[in-house]
Amino acid sequence: MTSASLKEKPVRDLARLAKQHGVAGWHAMRKDQLIKALVRKAKSALPPDTRRSAARPATVTIGRTKAVVVQVPSPAAIAHTAEVARRIAEARDRIAKAKNLATQPEGGRGKRAVRDRMVLMVRGPHWLHAFWEVSPRSIERAQSALGQEWHGARPVLRVLKMESKLQASPSEQVVREIEVHGGVKNWFIDIRESLRCRVELGYLTATRRFHSLVRSNAVTTPPASQCDTLDSHWGEIVDDCDRIYAMSGGFSPENNSTELQELFEERLRRPMGPPTPTRLQPATGEGDETTPSGFQLEVDAELIVYGATRPDAYVTLQGEPVKVQADGTFRVRVDMPNKRQVLPIVASVPQGGGRQTVVMAIERNTKAMEPYSRDVHEE
Repeated sequence: MTSASLKEKPVRDLARLAKQHGVAGWHAMRKDQLIKALVRKAKSALPPDTRRSAARPATVTIGRTKAVVVQVPSPAAIAHTAEVARRIAEARDRIAKAKNLATQPEGGRGKRAVRDRMVLMVRGPHWLHAFWEVSPRSIERAQSALGQEWHGARPVLRVLKMESKLQASPSEQVVREIEVHGGVKNWFIDIRESLRCRVELGYLTATRRFHSLVRSNAVTTPPASQCDTLDSHWGEIVDDCDRIYAMSGGFSPENNSTELQELFEERLRRPMGPPTPTRLQPATGEGDETTPSGFQLEVDAELIVYGATRPDAYVTLQGEPVKVQADGTFRVRVDMPNKRQVLPIVASVPQGGGRQTVVMAIERNTKAMEPYSRDVHEE
C-alpha cells in the first residue's frame, strides 16, 4: 500500500478502511493522517522476516483494495551486508597475496631491479636454506601459461634428488613437495639423510602440472656424523660463511652457477674464496724474500673418535675412560701428533658380559712446502 494509491480515495472510504482494520482514533483523523495510519497498518501486517529482508515490492490487500508496499531494509541489515562484502574482499586479497611469489627489492640494496634467481645453501647435515627472488613479470607469464588451471594452482617448493652430477638431467627425482606462500624469499628445508639435490620453485596445478619459476644450484649434504660441528644457528652465517659457502658447492668445480657467489658477496660485501693472485714464483735467488714480514702459516690436527656400544658398557681409549651416553654412543677428541700411533678402544660389560677391543692405527704426515713470493714487477 502506497500513499499515492490512497490519496486518490475520498476521506469517507479511508475512514471506513481504517475502521475495518482497527486503526485507533480514526474518527478524529484528517485525510493525510488516515493515509499514514493505513500505510503503517499494512506494513505491520507483513511477516517479521519479510520486513527485515532486502527492499522489494509486496502486494497487500485491505478490504477490496490492493496496494503495493515497498519494503526498505533496516540499518542493521545494510550494515550486515556491508560487513559480509568486506570480509569476502579481505579473504580474496589474502588468497591473492599468498599465491603471489613475486619478491620486493630489499632496502639498502640500491636500485637494482629484482631478477629471477634461486640459491640453495647447506646449513648442516639435516638442514638446507633456500633463497630466491622472482620478478612480477615471471608471475604474469606463469598465469598466462597455466590459463584456466591458474585458479587452482598452488605455490610449491620441490626438492629434486640428483642421481648424477649433471644438473637438469633425466635422473632427477622429485622427493618432496613443500607448499609455500607469497611474502617470503627464504625457506629452511629439513633433510633426514645425506643426498645430492637441488630445489625449484613454481606452481603445481590440480592435474599435477608444474610450472617452474626458478631453479637452484646443486648441493650435497654432509654425513650426519658431523652434526655437532656443522649444525649451527641461522644467525651465525656471517661467522661461518666460508664453511657454509664451501658446503653449498661454492668452491666445487662442478658448480657452474654464479648465483651462489653473487648472493654471498652481496650480503657480506666482500669477495668469496681466496684472493686473486698475481704471478707467483718460487723464491730461489739470494736476497729474495721468501715470505712477507710477519706472514706465517701454522697448522695442527686432532682426531675425533666416536662409536656406539651398550649403555652400561665401560669404554676406554688408550687406557683412559670414555663417557658413554644414555643411548650407548660415545665421542672423544684425541691429539694427532705428526707420527704413527695405535689407539686401542676397549669396551667391557659388567657381570661377565664380555669384553671387546678395536684397534685403530692412525698416521699423520705433515710436510711444509717451499715458500713462494709475489713477483711485484709483473702485472
